[in-house]
Amino acid sequence: MRVYFGVCGIGLGHIGRSAIIAKKISKMGNQVLFSTYLDAIEFVKKEGFPLARAPALQYIIKADGTVDFRKSSAYPGALSLFIFLNQIVAEMRFMKAFQPDIVISDSRGSSIVAAKTLGIPEVTMLNQYKVTIPRTKRFLKLARIGDAYLLGLVGGLWAIGKKVIIPDFPPPFTISTENLRIPPIMERKVTFIGPIIETKPEDLPSKETLKDKLGFDDRPLIFAPISGSAMEKAHVITILEDILSKFPDDYQISMSLGDPNSSLKPATFGGLTVYPWLTKRFEFLKACDLVISRAGHGTITQSVCYGKPMILIPTPNHTEQESNAKRTEELGVAKIINQEDLTYKKLLKYVSKILTSNKYYENSFHLQENVSEYNGIDTAIEIITEVAEN
Repeated sequence: MRVYFGVCGIGLGHIGRSAIIAKKISKMGNQVLFSTYLDAIEFVKKEGFPLARAPALQYIIKADGTVDFRKSSAYPGALSLFIFLNQIVAEMRFMKAFQPDIVISDSRGSSIVAAKTLGIPEVTMLNQYKVTIPRTKRFLKLARIGDAYLLGLVGGLWAIGKKVIIPDFPPPFTISTENLRIPPIMERKVTFIGPIIETKPEDLPSKETLKDKLGFDDRPLIFAPISGSAMEKAHVITILEDILSKFPDDYQISMSLGDPNSSLKPATFGGLTVYPWLTKRFEFLKACDLVISRAGHGTITQSVCYGKPMILIPTPNHTEQESNAKRTEELGVAKIINQEDLTYKKLLKYVSKILTSNKYYENSFHLQENVSEYNGIDTAIEIITEVAEN
């Protein structure tokens, strides 16, 4: 079987989960090709998969990591449509050359359109059906009009696919609840498969064994895996490095910058150790007592599966992350700090509150128990194979 992955290249969340599926598909003797752009390109090269570089489509980020709604609204227009059409043309060219038996679109509308045009079976993977424009007084009316337009346009793209798989927990534990308001007409196509996680907690040694292996002692371990695009991460990394390096000696702190281009050599600042790239991410996740991160879907679902409470700092104006964070807080396993409120005093207060309260650990444990049965990788491959064969 020849499997084509058209993957959104903004950040590493989409490419990370698609690559996990691709690895298993490849081990089964199938051929794989990735089409992507921006941040995901180096990740694909690092993983050793064949790569087709697609035209890049992205939103605009300010210097502080905030999604710039005004410029993003102006930038797309005709230029965005031009790039999207170029993506479709490129996708059709790549697919004709590769001749796939099935196309997997991870949040890539152009891959869906190209596959549909060429008559190739297609499976869509996404965790955001609904696109929401940030609500501000200045743009409130435009946001309402834009929401309706985007819901129709983007929802229409997802609707033309054969099957939609959502790497999230089924209700009532869904993280992307606000972002997944799927019309009833689409429900028959949709399957909640659970997160795509390469290493499960039960595959690893105990928390105590891992702490010892990684060189940590009995003090609480804080793990800060920072996700998102390079521009989204830069500002919050600077703030967190400054704050966490000054934390009391009561804590051990490890931060991962999520940069596949960097060396593996860590740097130490006080009680903080910064890793440009971690190959043993899940060992750190199981060993830690608390996660501090952006509110990306992948990081949240991984932390839930490992039973870890969180402090979430959503990317400003990133409505998907804001909704994810709000939902995670509602489930009782996280606290939210908005980026503009991120200070040493507030972060230390929240860290102390979570680490000294049984409530967050009990909620995290019960949520982990409720979602542990889902195997996103096997379910995804089962659906992909079924669609390809039919």
